Amino acid sequence: MSARRATEAHRRGRRHAHWHRESVAERDTYPVRDEPWLSDEQQHVWRAFLRMSGQLNERIERDLQQAAGMPHAYYLILAMLSEAPDRSLRMNQLAEVVRASQSRVSHAISRLEEAGWVRRIPAPGDRRGQIAELTDAGFTRLVEVAPSHAETVRSIMFDPLSPEQLANFADICRTILADLDPRYGITPDNDQHEDSDK
Repeated sequence: MSARRATEAHRRGRRHAHWHRESVAERDTYPVRDEPWLSDEQQHVWRAFLRMSGQLNERIERDLQQAAGMPHAYYLILAMLSEAPDRSLRMNQLAEVVRASQSRVSHAISRLEEAGWVRRIPAPGDRRGQIAELTDAGFTRLVEVAPSHAETVRSIMFDPLSPEQLANFADICRTILADLDPRYGITPDNDQHEDSDK
């Protein structure tokens, strides 16, 4: 039964229809719409996006594990450190860049330290602060696995698209990202590395 039919059933008193309710605070952040449900086209696009992103992430995780023996989250940390000045970032900055909690990043850095790819050093002038620094061995490992990762992304995400489709897709991504977080000011001429990947 579709959500729309479930609502109609509820209105007729059929109490077996259930759905998740948003809190009042959550509802107040969205505009009031005459039609609360996604249109058929929007539903198709949303579900296609979920399926595409899920399969893309699964493929990237599988290929990185096979090629490098590491999850994508670890690869992303190495990639972001490689792009930072002196190949180092404060732990809180790294967490923001890779969009993860500081505790999750700290755990990942511990594993990367064990591999000899990253080291933690005290932050100057801050006894509690720490800096994550990419080691030479970590940079070498990144250079080794980056081509395989790039080929995975290119083959499954970009090769099926025409140049026109790619340009449209880029515009769609920037539009949604700018709406989600205007702080990053993503524009065609000013993409920022916070949301990038190697």
